[in-house]
Amino acid sequence: MVIRVIGTGFGRTGTDSMREALTILGFGPCHHMFEVMANEDQKRLWRALAQGAAPDWNQLFAGYASCIDWPSAHYWRDLIEFYPDARVILTYRSPESWWKSFENTILAGISQSTDQESLGLALISRQVFGGRPHDRANAIAVYEANVRAVIATVPPGRLLVHNLGDGWEPLCLHLGVPVPDQSYPNRNNTKDFQSALAQN
Repeated sequence: MVIRVIGTGFGRTGTDSMREALTILGFGPCHHMFEVMANEDQKRLWRALAQGAAPDWNQLFAGYASCIDWPSAHYWRDLIEFYPDARVILTYRSPESWWKSFENTILAGISQSTDQESLGLALISRQVFGGRPHDRANAIAVYEANVRAVIATVPPGRLLVHNLGDGWEPLCLHLGVPVPDQSYPNRNNTKDFQSALAQN
């Protein structure tokens, strides 16, 4: 199995809903932070990468057909080169609404963590946000810079910017699959993020 879809959007941009959508469309299993939370081997491998280990993408994504959300979204530049045939999706919401959701979920989980090797601290806090995840202006600037970088780097024909609420049609067109006869997923696991990021 090889990665066929790469997500480049930050957590809290509809990534869990997209994870389920990709699975429904036949692009699963989909790697997401929840996979790391549920699997000790995944946690060990991704923690090692965050600490500077050389990436072995085939090992990190063994058994997965797509990836979205952190931790993989932090490495999208490497991944789009390593998997040149994979389609790319940027999940997006307005910066202000993203910050409100991030602050109440992922940031709350990071704030509870005392494990310096956790992905919440080692990857999201220090690497993604430069050690300043609580600084609203900094976090929003980093979010916006990531959006700009993805759009500037990924060729338009390979990239889909998927806004919250866009539903099935643009996603299915981008992936070349029919629209399923069911509603687009709507997931919002606030409590799961708060508790799990404190220890992962």
